[in-house]
Amino acid sequence: MLISLAPMIIFTGIILNQFSASHHEKIYAHLAELVLKHKQNIDGFLEERIHNIRFLVDTMEFDHIGENDDIAEKLMRLQSAYGTVFVDLGVINEKGQQVAYAGPFKLEKAQYADADWFKKARENLYFTSDVFLGLRGSPHFIIAVQKTWHGQKWIIRATIDFLSFNRLVEKVRIGETGFAYILNREGQFQTKPIFDFTPTLDIYDRYFFTLKRIGKDVEIQERPDGAGVMSIYVSALLKGGDWLLVYKQASSDAFSDLRNAQTGAVIFILLGGIIIVCLAVWMSNNVVNRIAKADSEKEIMNQQVIETGKLASVGELAAGIAHEINNPVAIMVEEAGWLQDLMEDGAFDNEEDIKEFERALNQIRIQGRRCKEITHKLLSFARKTDSRIEDFEISPLIEEMVALASQRAKFSNIELNTHLDPKLPAISASQSELQQVLLNLINNALDAMDKTGGVLDIIGRQEDESIVIDVADNGPGIPKANLARIFDPFFTTKPVGSGTGLGLSICYGIIHKMGGEITVKSTMDVGTTFSIRIPIQTDDPSEGVVHVTGNED
Repeated sequence: MLISLAPMIIFTGIILNQFSASHHEKIYAHLAELVLKHKQNIDGFLEERIHNIRFLVDTMEFDHIGENDDIAEKLMRLQSAYGTVFVDLGVINEKGQQVAYAGPFKLEKAQYADADWFKKARENLYFTSDVFLGLRGSPHFIIAVQKTWHGQKWIIRATIDFLSFNRLVEKVRIGETGFAYILNREGQFQTKPIFDFTPTLDIYDRYFFTLKRIGKDVEIQERPDGAGVMSIYVSALLKGGDWLLVYKQASSDAFSDLRNAQTGAVIFILLGGIIIVCLAVWMSNNVVNRIAKADSEKEIMNQQVIETGKLASVGELAAGIAHEINNPVAIMVEEAGWLQDLMEDGAFDNEEDIKEFERALNQIRIQGRRCKEITHKLLSFARKTDSRIEDFEISPLIEEMVALASQRAKFSNIELNTHLDPKLPAISASQSELQQVLLNLINNALDAMDKTGGVLDIIGRQEDESIVIDVADNGPGIPKANLARIFDPFFTTKPVGSGTGLGLSICYGIIHKMGGEITVKSTMDVGTTFSIRIPIQTDDPSEGVVHVTGNED
Protein backbone atom coordinates (compact mmCIF):
# COMPACT_ATOMS: atom_id res chain seq x y z
CA MET A 1 0.00 0.00 0.00
CA LEU A 2 2.85 2.39 0.83
CA ILE A 3 4.61 1.58 -2.45
CA SER A 4 1.36 2.24 -4.32
CA LEU A 5 0.20 5.30 -2.40
CA ALA A 6 3.53 7.13 -1.98
CA PRO A 7 4.18 7.76 -5.72
CA MET A 8 0.57 8.82 -6.26
CA ILE A 9 0.64 11.26 -3.33
CA ILE A 10 4.08 12.61 -4.26
CA PHE A 11 3.21 12.98 -7.96
CA THR A 12 -0.15 14.59 -7.17
CA GLY A 13 1.53 16.92 -4.67
CA ILE A 14 4.12 17.99 -7.25
CA ILE A 15 1.44 18.57 -9.89
CA LEU A 16 -0.72 20.51 -7.43
CA ASN A 17 2.24 22.62 -6.35
CA GLN A 18 3.13 23.43 -9.94
CA PHE A 19 -0.51 24.10 -10.78
CA SER A 20 -0.86 26.31 -7.69
CA ALA A 21 2.20 28.37 -8.63
CA SER A 22 1.02 28.64 -12.24
CA HIS A 23 -2.51 29.55 -11.14
CA HIS A 24 -1.21 32.21 -8.75
CA GLU A 25 0.86 33.73 -11.54
CA LYS A 26 -2.13 33.62 -13.86
CA ILE A 27 -4.45 35.30 -11.33
CA TYR A 28 -1.86 37.93 -10.42
CA ALA A 29 -1.18 38.68 -14.09
CA HIS A 30 -4.91 38.94 -14.83
CA LEU A 31 -5.59 41.24 -11.89
CA ALA A 32 -2.53 43.37 -12.69
CA GLU A 33 -3.74 43.73 -16.27
CA LEU A 34 -7.27 44.54 -15.09
CA VAL A 35 -6.11 47.25 -12.67
CA LEU A 36 -3.64 48.66 -15.18
CA LYS A 37 -6.38 48.88 -17.80
CA HIS A 38 -8.73 50.72 -15.42
CA LYS A 39 -5.89 52.97 -14.28
CA GLN A 40 -5.39 53.96 -17.90
CA ASN A 41 -9.14 54.46 -18.33
CA ILE A 42 -9.45 56.65 -15.23
CA ASP A 43 -6.33 58.67 -16.00
CA GLY A 44 -7.57 59.01 -19.56
CA PHE A 45 -10.94 60.16 -18.31
CA LEU A 46 -9.35 62.86 -16.13
CA GLU A 47 -6.94 64.01 -18.84
CA GLU A 48 -9.74 64.15 -21.38
CA ARG A 49 -11.82 66.36 -19.07
CA ILE A 50 -8.84 68.68 -18.65
CA HIS A 51 -8.42 68.86 -22.42
CA ASN A 52 -12.12 69.63 -22.75
CA ILE A 53 -11.78 72.59 -20.39
CA ARG A 54 -8.52 73.74 -22.01
CA PHE A 55 -10.17 73.77 -25.41
CA LEU A 56 -13.07 75.68 -23.93
CA VAL A 57 -10.73 78.21 -22.30
CA ASP A 58 -8.92 78.83 -25.60
CA THR A 59 -12.19 80.04 -27.13
CA MET A 60 -13.22 82.30 -24.25
CA GLU A 61 -12.82 86.09 -23.96
CA PHE A 62 -12.55 87.45 -20.42
CA ASP A 63 -13.16 91.18 -21.04
CA HIS A 64 -16.90 90.97 -20.43
CA ILE A 65 -17.09 87.48 -18.90
CA GLY A 66 -19.64 88.34 -16.26
CA GLU A 67 -21.92 90.42 -18.47
CA ASN A 68 -23.39 87.85 -20.86
CA ASP A 69 -24.62 84.31 -21.00
CA ASP A 70 -21.57 83.00 -22.83
CA ILE A 71 -20.66 80.66 -19.92
CA ALA A 72 -24.07 78.97 -19.97
CA GLU A 73 -23.75 78.37 -23.71
CA LYS A 74 -20.36 76.73 -23.22
CA LEU A 75 -21.76 74.44 -20.47
CA MET A 76 -24.55 73.38 -22.80
CA ARG A 77 -22.01 72.55 -25.49
CA LEU A 78 -20.02 70.42 -22.99
CA GLN A 79 -23.08 68.58 -21.78
CA SER A 80 -24.29 68.06 -25.34
CA ALA A 81 -20.96 66.49 -26.26
CA TYR A 82 -20.20 64.52 -23.07
CA GLY A 83 -23.51 64.06 -21.32
CA THR A 84 -23.92 64.69 -17.63
CA VAL A 85 -20.22 64.31 -16.85
CA PHE A 86 -19.95 68.11 -16.49
CA VAL A 87 -22.31 69.33 -13.75
CA ASP A 88 -21.55 73.07 -13.83
CA LEU A 89 -19.03 75.58 -15.05
CA GLY A 90 -17.59 78.71 -13.44
CA VAL A 91 -15.04 81.46 -13.96
CA ILE A 92 -13.10 82.79 -10.95
CA ASN A 93 -10.84 85.79 -10.85
CA GLU A 94 -7.48 85.83 -9.14
CA LYS A 95 -9.06 87.05 -5.87
CA GLY A 96 -11.21 83.92 -5.60
CA GLN A 97 -14.45 85.59 -6.61
CA GLN A 98 -16.62 83.60 -9.00
CA VAL A 99 -17.60 86.12 -11.62
CA ALA A 100 -19.54 83.82 -13.95
CA TYR A 101 -21.42 80.62 -13.25
CA ALA A 102 -23.67 78.19 -15.13
CA GLY A 103 -25.22 75.19 -13.43
CA PRO A 104 -28.01 73.87 -11.22
CA PHE A 105 -26.74 75.43 -8.02
CA LYS A 106 -26.92 79.01 -6.74
CA LEU A 107 -23.21 79.67 -6.67
CA GLU A 108 -23.10 83.03 -8.43
CA LYS A 109 -20.63 85.36 -6.74
CA ALA A 110 -19.33 82.43 -4.64
CA GLN A 111 -16.08 83.18 -2.82
CA TYR A 112 -13.30 80.51 -3.08
CA ALA A 113 -10.32 82.49 -1.89
CA ASP A 114 -9.91 80.28 1.21
CA ALA A 115 -10.69 76.98 -0.53
CA ASP A 116 -7.77 74.52 -0.68
CA TRP A 117 -8.51 73.54 -4.24
CA PHE A 118 -8.39 77.22 -5.33
CA LYS A 119 -5.03 77.79 -3.69
CA LYS A 120 -3.59 74.73 -5.43
CA ALA A 121 -5.23 75.64 -8.74
CA ARG A 122 -3.48 79.07 -8.66
CA GLU A 123 -0.13 77.25 -8.44
CA ASN A 124 -0.75 74.96 -11.43
CA LEU A 125 -1.91 75.48 -14.98
CA TYR A 126 -4.06 72.38 -14.74
CA PHE A 127 -5.43 70.97 -11.53
CA THR A 128 -7.78 68.15 -10.48
CA SER A 129 -9.00 68.35 -6.89
CA ASP A 130 -9.78 65.57 -4.44
CA VAL A 131 -13.41 64.65 -3.89
CA PHE A 132 -15.01 66.91 -1.30
CA LEU A 133 -18.45 68.21 -0.24
CA GLY A 134 -17.88 71.95 -0.66
CA LEU A 135 -20.64 74.55 -0.64
CA ARG A 136 -23.18 72.28 -2.27
CA GLY A 137 -22.93 69.57 0.41
CA SER A 138 -22.56 66.62 -1.97
CA PRO A 139 -19.41 64.76 -3.05
CA HIS A 140 -17.76 66.13 -6.17
CA PHE A 141 -14.38 67.14 -7.50
CA ILE A 142 -13.20 69.99 -9.66
CA ILE A 143 -11.09 70.25 -12.78
CA ALA A 144 -9.52 73.68 -13.05
CA VAL A 145 -7.52 75.36 -15.83
CA GLN A 146 -5.60 78.62 -15.29
CA LYS A 147 -5.65 81.28 -18.00
CA THR A 148 -3.79 84.59 -18.07
CA TRP A 149 -5.68 87.32 -19.93
CA HIS A 150 -4.20 90.82 -20.26
CA GLY A 151 -1.99 90.25 -17.24
CA GLN A 152 -4.79 88.97 -15.04
CA LYS A 153 -5.11 85.34 -13.95
CA TRP A 154 -8.41 83.57 -14.35
CA ILE A 155 -9.45 80.10 -13.08
CA ILE A 156 -12.03 78.20 -15.16
CA ARG A 157 -13.37 75.35 -13.18
CA ALA A 158 -15.80 72.53 -14.00
CA THR A 159 -17.48 70.17 -11.57
CA ILE A 160 -17.34 66.52 -12.63
CA ASP A 161 -20.36 64.35 -11.89
CA PHE A 162 -19.34 62.06 -9.01
CA LEU A 163 -21.71 59.25 -10.05
CA SER A 164 -20.30 59.14 -13.57
CA PHE A 165 -16.78 59.00 -12.22
CA ASN A 166 -17.72 56.43 -9.58
CA ARG A 167 -19.16 54.11 -12.23
CA LEU A 168 -15.70 53.84 -13.77
CA VAL A 169 -14.50 52.19 -10.58
CA GLU A 170 -17.66 50.23 -9.81
CA LYS A 171 -17.17 48.27 -13.03
CA VAL A 172 -14.05 46.67 -11.59
CA ARG A 173 -15.75 43.56 -10.21
CA ILE A 174 -14.58 39.93 -10.26
CA GLY A 175 -16.14 37.07 -8.34
CA GLU A 176 -18.18 37.63 -5.22
CA THR A 177 -15.71 39.72 -3.20
CA GLY A 178 -13.65 41.59 -5.80
CA PHE A 179 -14.14 45.36 -5.94
CA ALA A 180 -12.13 48.57 -6.46
CA TYR A 181 -11.90 51.97 -4.80
CA ILE A 182 -9.76 55.10 -4.93
CA LEU A 183 -7.99 56.75 -1.99
CA ASN A 184 -6.11 59.99 -1.70
CA ARG A 185 -2.91 60.40 0.29
CA GLU A 186 -4.88 61.14 3.46
CA GLY A 187 -6.63 57.75 3.18
CA GLN A 188 -9.96 59.32 2.21
CA PHE A 189 -12.22 57.59 -0.28
CA GLN A 190 -12.45 59.28 -3.67
CA THR A 191 -15.12 56.81 -4.77
CA LYS A 192 -17.84 55.01 -2.90
CA PRO A 193 -16.81 51.36 -2.21
CA ILE A 194 -19.53 48.72 -2.46
CA PHE A 195 -18.47 47.28 0.90
CA ASP A 196 -18.19 49.37 4.06
CA PHE A 197 -14.78 49.27 5.72
CA THR A 198 -12.20 51.63 7.15
CA PRO A 199 -8.89 51.78 5.26
CA THR A 200 -5.68 51.34 7.24
CA LEU A 201 -3.71 54.47 6.39
CA ASP A 202 -0.22 53.18 7.23
CA ILE A 203 -0.59 50.28 4.82
CA TYR A 204 -1.74 52.52 1.98
CA ASP A 205 1.10 54.92 2.73
CA ARG A 206 3.45 52.05 2.00
CA TYR A 207 1.64 51.43 -1.30
CA PHE A 208 2.13 55.09 -2.30
CA PHE A 209 5.78 54.96 -1.30
CA THR A 210 6.55 51.57 -2.90
CA LEU A 211 4.93 52.36 -6.23
CA LYS A 212 6.65 55.73 -6.45
CA ARG A 213 10.05 54.42 -5.30
CA ILE A 214 10.33 51.37 -7.59
CA GLY A 215 8.52 53.01 -10.47
CA LYS A 216 6.14 50.13 -10.99
CA ASP A 217 2.75 50.57 -12.60
CA VAL A 218 1.05 47.92 -10.45
CA GLU A 219 1.83 46.46 -7.04
CA ILE A 220 0.33 43.13 -5.83
CA GLN A 221 0.29 42.00 -2.21
CA GLU A 222 -1.52 39.25 -0.34
CA ARG A 223 -2.22 39.96 3.32
CA PRO A 224 -5.02 39.76 5.91
CA ASP A 225 -7.54 42.57 5.84
CA GLY A 226 -8.98 44.32 8.89
CA ALA A 227 -11.28 41.35 9.55
CA GLY A 228 -8.41 38.86 9.34
CA VAL A 229 -9.48 37.51 5.94
CA MET A 230 -6.54 36.78 3.65
CA SER A 231 -7.00 39.05 0.64
CA ILE A 232 -5.26 40.13 -2.54
CA TYR A 233 -4.54 43.85 -2.95
CA VAL A 234 -3.64 45.23 -6.37
CA SER A 235 -2.77 48.94 -6.39
CA ALA A 236 -1.80 51.56 -8.97
CA LEU A 237 -1.19 55.32 -8.78
CA LEU A 238 -3.63 57.79 -10.40
CA LYS A 239 -3.59 61.49 -11.07
CA GLY A 240 0.17 61.80 -11.07
CA GLY A 241 0.55 59.90 -7.82
CA ASP A 242 -2.06 61.80 -5.78
CA TRP A 243 -4.63 59.02 -5.88
CA LEU A 244 -4.33 55.27 -5.33
CA LEU A 245 -6.53 52.84 -7.22
CA VAL A 246 -6.91 49.69 -5.13
CA TYR A 247 -8.51 46.41 -6.13
CA LYS A 248 -9.29 44.05 -3.28
CA GLN A 249 -10.51 40.43 -3.42
CA ALA A 250 -10.58 37.63 -0.86
CA SER A 251 -7.91 35.05 -1.67
CA SER A 252 -10.39 32.20 -1.28
CA ASP A 253 -12.61 33.83 -3.91
CA ALA A 254 -9.75 34.64 -6.27
CA PHE A 255 -8.34 31.12 -6.04
CA SER A 256 -11.66 29.27 -5.95
CA ASP A 257 -10.74 27.34 -9.10
CA LEU A 258 -7.49 26.30 -7.46
CA ARG A 259 -9.35 25.27 -4.32
CA ASN A 260 -11.78 23.22 -6.43
CA ALA A 261 -8.85 21.58 -8.19
CA GLN A 262 -7.20 20.82 -4.84
CA THR A 263 -10.46 19.43 -3.48
CA GLY A 264 -10.80 17.28 -6.58
CA ALA A 265 -7.22 16.08 -6.15
CA VAL A 266 -7.83 15.22 -2.49
CA ILE A 267 -10.99 13.33 -3.44
CA PHE A 268 -9.04 11.59 -6.20
CA ILE A 269 -6.28 10.63 -3.74
CA LEU A 270 -8.82 9.41 -1.19
CA LEU A 271 -10.74 7.37 -3.75
CA GLY A 272 -7.50 6.08 -5.25
CA GLY A 273 -6.20 5.31 -1.77
CA ILE A 274 -9.40 3.44 -0.86
CA ILE A 275 -9.20 1.46 -4.10
CA ILE A 276 -5.52 0.71 -3.53
CA VAL A 277 -6.15 -0.33 0.07
CA CYS A 278 -9.06 -2.56 -0.97
CA LEU A 279 -7.01 -4.11 -3.77
CA ALA A 280 -4.01 -4.52 -1.47
CA VAL A 281 -6.14 -6.18 1.21
CA TRP A 282 -7.85 -8.40 -1.37
CA MET A 283 -4.57 -9.37 -3.02
CA SER A 284 -2.88 -9.86 0.35
CA ASN A 285 -5.70 -12.09 1.54
CA ASN A 286 -5.55 -13.98 -1.72
CA VAL A 287 -1.80 -14.43 -1.40
CA VAL A 288 -2.11 -15.34 2.29
CA ASN A 289 -4.78 -17.92 1.48
CA ARG A 290 -2.62 -19.37 -1.26
CA ILE A 291 0.38 -19.44 1.07
CA ALA A 292 -1.74 -21.00 3.80
CA LYS A 293 -2.92 -23.63 1.34
CA ALA A 294 0.64 -24.21 0.19
CA ASP A 295 1.77 -24.44 3.83
CA SER A 296 -0.99 -26.94 4.52
CA GLU A 297 0.04 -29.01 1.54
CA LYS A 298 3.67 -28.66 2.58
CA GLU A 299 2.79 -29.81 6.09
CA ILE A 300 1.00 -32.83 4.69
CA MET A 301 3.98 -33.54 2.45
CA ASN A 302 6.36 -33.11 5.39
CA GLN A 303 4.34 -35.63 7.37
CA GLN A 304 4.46 -37.99 4.44
CA VAL A 305 8.22 -37.50 4.19
CA ILE A 306 8.53 -38.16 7.93
CA GLU A 307 6.44 -41.30 7.63
CA THR A 308 8.50 -42.38 4.62
CA GLY A 309 11.64 -41.80 6.61
CA LYS A 310 10.13 -43.75 9.47
CA LEU A 311 9.37 -46.70 7.21
CA ALA A 312 12.91 -46.48 5.86
CA SER A 313 14.18 -46.65 9.43
CA VAL A 314 11.93 -49.64 10.08
CA GLY A 315 13.42 -51.27 7.03
CA GLU A 316 16.90 -50.75 8.38
CA LEU A 317 15.80 -52.38 11.66
CA ALA A 318 14.22 -55.31 9.88
CA ALA A 319 17.37 -57.47 9.85
CA GLY A 320 17.91 -57.15 13.58
CA ILE A 321 14.20 -57.66 14.30
CA ALA A 322 14.12 -60.76 12.13
CA HIS A 323 17.16 -62.19 13.92
CA GLU A 324 15.58 -61.51 17.31
CA ILE A 325 12.30 -63.13 16.30
CA ASN A 326 14.12 -66.20 14.91
CA ASN A 327 15.25 -67.28 18.39
CA PRO A 328 11.80 -67.50 20.04
CA VAL A 329 10.29 -68.93 16.87
CA ALA A 330 12.98 -71.69 16.80
CA ILE A 331 12.22 -72.49 20.42
CA MET A 332 8.49 -72.64 19.69
CA VAL A 333 9.07 -74.93 16.71
CA GLU A 334 11.32 -77.20 18.78
CA GLU A 335 8.80 -77.39 21.62
CA ALA A 336 5.94 -78.04 19.21
CA GLY A 337 7.96 -80.94 17.64
CA TRP A 338 8.67 -82.35 21.06
CA LEU A 339 4.96 -82.29 21.91
CA GLN A 340 4.18 -84.02 18.67
CA ASP A 341 6.70 -86.78 19.49
CA LEU A 342 5.16 -87.22 22.91
CA MET A 343 1.70 -87.46 21.42
CA GLU A 344 2.86 -90.08 18.87
CA ASP A 345 4.37 -92.14 21.71
CA GLY A 346 1.02 -91.98 23.62
CA ALA A 347 2.55 -90.32 26.63
CA PHE A 348 -0.63 -89.36 28.49
CA ASP A 349 -0.72 -91.85 31.32
CA ASN A 350 1.76 -90.72 33.94
CA GLU A 351 2.15 -87.40 35.71
CA GLU A 352 5.64 -86.72 34.37
CA ASP A 353 4.33 -86.69 30.79
CA ILE A 354 1.60 -84.25 31.71
CA LYS A 355 4.14 -81.94 33.39
CA GLU A 356 6.32 -82.13 30.28
CA PHE A 357 3.29 -81.11 28.19
CA GLU A 358 2.64 -78.17 30.51
CA ARG A 359 6.29 -77.06 30.41
CA ALA A 360 6.42 -77.21 26.62
CA LEU A 361 3.14 -75.32 26.25
CA ASN A 362 4.27 -72.68 28.74
CA GLN A 363 7.54 -72.25 26.84
CA ILE A 364 5.60 -71.82 23.59
CA ARG A 365 3.38 -69.24 25.31
CA ILE A 366 6.40 -67.31 26.68
CA GLN A 367 8.18 -67.26 23.35
CA GLY A 368 4.92 -66.24 21.64
CA ARG A 369 4.58 -63.29 24.00
CA ARG A 370 8.19 -62.39 23.26
CA CYS A 371 7.50 -62.37 19.52
CA LYS A 372 4.34 -60.38 20.12
CA GLU A 373 6.23 -57.76 22.13
CA ILE A 374 8.89 -57.46 19.45
CA THR A 375 6.38 -57.07 16.62
CA HIS A 376 4.17 -54.82 18.74
CA LYS A 377 7.05 -52.38 19.32
CA LEU A 378 7.87 -52.37 15.64
CA LEU A 379 4.27 -51.93 14.50
CA SER A 380 3.57 -49.36 17.19
CA PHE A 381 6.46 -47.25 15.96
CA ALA A 382 5.62 -47.74 12.28
CA ARG A 383 1.93 -46.89 12.68
CA LYS A 384 2.24 -43.97 15.08
CA THR A 385 1.47 -40.86 12.97
CA ASP A 386 -0.11 -38.59 15.56
CA SER A 387 2.01 -35.39 15.68
CA ARG A 388 -0.08 -33.66 18.32
CA ILE A 389 1.72 -31.85 21.15
CA GLU A 390 1.44 -33.66 24.47
CA ASP A 391 3.28 -33.90 27.78
CA PHE A 392 5.37 -37.07 28.24
CA GLU A 393 8.45 -38.43 29.96
CA ILE A 394 11.38 -38.59 27.59
CA SER A 395 13.33 -41.40 29.28
CA PRO A 396 10.85 -44.22 28.39
CA LEU A 397 10.76 -42.95 24.79
CA ILE A 398 14.58 -43.13 24.55
CA GLU A 399 14.58 -46.64 26.07
CA GLU A 400 11.97 -47.75 23.55
CA MET A 401 14.05 -46.47 20.62
CA VAL A 402 17.16 -48.15 22.03
CA ALA A 403 15.22 -51.42 22.39
CA LEU A 404 14.13 -51.25 18.74
CA ALA A 405 17.71 -50.74 17.61
CA SER A 406 19.37 -53.14 20.05
CA GLN A 407 19.14 -56.27 17.85
CA ARG A 408 20.56 -54.50 14.84
CA ALA A 409 23.36 -53.20 17.08
CA LYS A 410 24.14 -56.74 18.26
CA PHE A 411 24.01 -58.00 14.67
CA SER A 412 26.60 -55.33 13.70
CA ASN A 413 28.79 -55.95 16.75
CA ILE A 414 27.97 -52.54 18.24
CA GLU A 415 27.66 -51.92 21.95
CA LEU A 416 24.60 -49.75 22.61
CA ASN A 417 24.55 -47.95 25.96
CA THR A 418 22.18 -45.44 27.59
CA HIS A 419 23.11 -42.89 30.23
CA LEU A 420 19.93 -41.15 31.29
CA ASP A 421 19.48 -38.73 34.17
CA PRO A 422 16.82 -40.40 36.37
CA LYS A 423 15.23 -37.01 37.13
CA LEU A 424 14.61 -35.82 33.57
CA PRO A 425 11.45 -33.63 33.56
CA ALA A 426 8.54 -34.09 31.19
CA ILE A 427 8.46 -32.08 27.98
CA SER A 428 5.61 -30.92 25.76
CA ALA A 429 6.20 -32.11 22.17
CA SER A 430 5.16 -34.69 19.59
CA GLN A 431 6.22 -38.21 20.64
CA SER A 432 6.10 -39.66 17.15
CA GLU A 433 8.26 -36.90 15.68
CA LEU A 434 10.82 -37.14 18.47
CA GLN A 435 10.92 -40.94 17.98
CA GLN A 436 11.68 -40.33 14.31
CA VAL A 437 14.55 -37.97 15.17
CA LEU A 438 16.14 -40.40 17.66
CA LEU A 439 15.76 -43.41 15.39
CA ASN A 440 17.27 -41.53 12.46
CA LEU A 441 20.30 -40.52 14.48
CA ILE A 442 20.72 -44.04 15.94
CA ASN A 443 20.42 -45.69 12.51
CA ASN A 444 22.95 -43.23 11.03
CA ALA A 445 25.39 -44.11 13.80
CA LEU A 446 24.80 -47.85 13.24
CA ASP A 447 25.32 -47.39 9.50
CA ALA A 448 28.60 -45.57 10.14
CA MET A 449 29.91 -48.43 12.37
CA ASP A 450 28.28 -51.30 10.48
CA LYS A 451 31.56 -52.77 9.14
CA THR A 452 33.88 -51.91 12.00
CA GLY A 453 31.71 -52.24 15.08
CA GLY A 454 32.05 -49.87 17.99
CA VAL A 455 30.24 -48.16 20.84
CA LEU A 456 27.11 -46.01 20.63
CA ASP A 457 26.16 -43.99 23.73
CA ILE A 458 22.76 -42.34 24.22
CA ILE A 459 23.05 -39.65 26.91
CA GLY A 460 20.17 -37.67 28.38
CA ARG A 461 20.60 -34.77 30.79
CA GLN A 462 19.08 -31.45 31.86
CA GLU A 463 20.87 -28.17 31.28
CA ASP A 464 19.14 -25.00 32.52
CA GLU A 465 15.63 -25.00 31.01
CA SER A 466 16.39 -27.58 28.32
CA ILE A 467 16.87 -31.31 27.93
CA VAL A 468 19.98 -32.32 26.00
CA ILE A 469 20.22 -35.70 24.25
CA ASP A 470 23.58 -36.75 22.86
CA VAL A 471 23.93 -39.56 20.32
CA ALA A 472 27.68 -40.25 20.37
CA ASP A 473 29.57 -42.95 18.43
CA ASN A 474 33.24 -43.79 17.97
CA GLY A 475 32.88 -44.44 14.26
CA PRO A 476 34.93 -43.06 11.37
CA GLY A 477 33.55 -39.51 11.71
CA ILE A 478 32.30 -37.01 9.15
CA PRO A 479 34.70 -35.14 6.82
CA LYS A 480 34.90 -31.45 7.66
CA ALA A 481 33.86 -30.50 4.11
CA ASN A 482 30.54 -32.33 4.59
CA LEU A 483 29.65 -30.94 8.01
CA ALA A 484 28.09 -27.76 6.63
CA ARG A 485 25.84 -29.75 4.26
CA ILE A 486 24.64 -32.71 6.28
CA PHE A 487 21.31 -31.02 7.11
CA ASP A 488 20.63 -30.08 3.49
CA PRO A 489 17.78 -32.03 1.85
CA PHE A 490 18.90 -34.90 -0.41
CA PHE A 491 22.54 -34.67 0.68
CA THR A 492 23.91 -38.13 1.43
CA THR A 493 27.26 -39.89 1.42
CA LYS A 494 25.71 -43.36 1.29
CA PRO A 495 25.92 -45.43 -1.88
CA VAL A 496 23.22 -44.96 -4.50
CA GLY A 497 20.05 -46.72 -3.44
CA SER A 498 21.09 -46.88 0.22
CA GLY A 499 19.82 -43.46 1.36
CA THR A 500 17.53 -40.58 0.34
CA GLY A 501 19.42 -37.76 2.02
CA LEU A 502 16.25 -36.70 3.89
CA GLY A 503 16.91 -38.20 7.32
CA LEU A 504 18.95 -35.39 8.89
CA SER A 505 16.93 -32.76 7.01
CA ILE A 506 13.78 -34.19 8.63
CA CYS A 507 15.51 -34.17 12.03
CA TYR A 508 16.51 -30.54 11.55
CA GLY A 509 12.94 -29.53 10.63
CA ILE A 510 11.33 -31.39 13.53
CA ILE A 511 13.70 -30.03 16.20
CA HIS A 512 13.49 -26.56 14.69
CA LYS A 513 9.69 -26.71 14.89
CA MET A 514 9.89 -27.71 18.55
CA GLY A 515 11.87 -24.56 19.28
CA GLY A 516 15.07 -26.47 19.89
CA GLU A 517 18.37 -26.90 18.11
CA ILE A 518 20.49 -29.71 16.79
CA THR A 519 24.27 -29.52 16.55
CA VAL A 520 26.98 -31.91 15.46
CA LYS A 521 30.65 -32.35 16.34
CA SER A 522 32.80 -34.80 14.48
CA THR A 523 36.46 -35.74 14.31
CA MET A 524 37.78 -38.09 11.67
CA ASP A 525 38.66 -41.57 13.04
CA VAL A 526 37.51 -40.49 16.51
CA GLY A 527 33.72 -40.31 16.26
CA THR A 528 30.65 -38.14 15.89
CA THR A 529 28.26 -36.63 18.44
CA PHE A 530 24.84 -35.26 17.55
CA SER A 531 23.36 -33.07 20.31
CA ILE A 532 19.65 -32.28 20.54
CA ARG A 533 18.57 -29.43 22.80
CA ILE A 534 14.81 -29.28 23.50
CA PRO A 535 13.20 -26.60 25.71
CA ILE A 536 11.30 -28.07 28.61
CA GLN A 537 8.34 -25.76 27.87
CA THR A 538 7.60 -25.93 24.11
CA ASP A 539 3.90 -25.03 24.02
CA ASP A 540 4.78 -21.89 22.00
CA PRO A 541 7.85 -22.93 20.03
CA SER A 542 10.01 -20.23 18.70
CA GLU A 543 12.50 -20.61 15.93
CA GLY A 544 15.73 -22.19 17.08
CA VAL A 545 19.15 -21.70 15.59
CA VAL A 546 20.89 -24.77 14.18
CA HIS A 547 24.61 -24.78 14.63
CA VAL A 548 26.91 -27.08 12.69
CA THR A 549 30.45 -27.20 13.97
CA GLY A 550 33.36 -29.50 13.35
CA ASN A 551 36.36 -30.40 15.44
CA GLU A 552 39.43 -32.11 14.13
CA ASP A 553 42.07 -32.47 16.83
